[in-house]
Amino acid sequence: DYQAQYPPPLISFDTPNVTFDSVGGKGANLLKLTLAGFAVPEGFIIPTSAYRQFVEHNRLAEQIRAILKNADLGSPESLDSASSQIRAAFSTGQVSPELRQAIEAGWQTLETKPAAVRSSATTEDLPDMSFAGQQDTFLNVTTAGALIDSVVKCWSSLWTARAIGYRARNQIAHAEAALSVIVQIMVQSEVSGVLFTANPLTGLRREVVIDAAYGLGEALVSGQVEPDHYVVDTETGQISAKTIGAKSVVISGKTEGGVQTEEAGRSEAQALPDEAILRAA
Repeated sequence: DYQAQYPPPLISFDTPNVTFDSVGGKGANLLKLTLAGFAVPEGFIIPTSAYRQFVEHNRLAEQIRAILKNADLGSPESLDSASSQIRAAFSTGQVSPELRQAIEAGWQTLETKPAAVRSSATTEDLPDMSFAGQQDTFLNVTTAGALIDSVVKCWSSLWTARAIGYRARNQIAHAEAALSVIVQIMVQSEVSGVLFTANPLTGLRREVVIDAAYGLGEALVSGQVEPDHYVVDTETGQISAKTIGAKSVVISGKTEGGVQTEEAGRSEAQALPDEAILRAA
């Protein structure tokens, strides 16, 4: 029973029959991976009900409606201004003592190890729309205070200018959007990357594509680094193509918390050895 491990309302990754509306797209996929037996770093999910409670407790819905009513959602400058106002309102909100206590207890269960605090919105990973990169992630969080602050910042990132504009263009009601937060043990990776089970450029399902770079994956997903690019033919089990990227930047965790960006100087080396490429594929 996950409730014995994490206090309510926290949800563990091995909880069955959790609704998409409770944990969002990223959370739902982590639950599927865990229940399927994949090695998912341990953590818990703060469900969307906590976000809604925070919004209600701090009377933010009325402020959000007023700010958006006065905004021109077709103007980048107006979107930026609306986003700044909404996020400022979130930053002054108070997390209830009960939820704060539950989150800190959940982190204690993770032995207060450095954590990644990740946003999981109910309007992401949909079949016909992508909200990738519109909400925030905070890496290498090392104190209870920083953990609570990061959770609130994740909630407020539902109101980035990009997210507001995207919902407006796709006629998604702002009031229907909600966000859960994933707190997960931080992996201080030597190499990280993205794997596609079908080639996104050609659509071929017999080709697994891996982009990889040194350090944490943030440099790759934020576009700060040119990664290595590997293609594996799953019918032959062989690497069919390999392009070595510049990999000039490495993002890594700092001992005192947070991350640092450094020059790599290993651009000619292959980040992921062939054995690891084939094992991942």
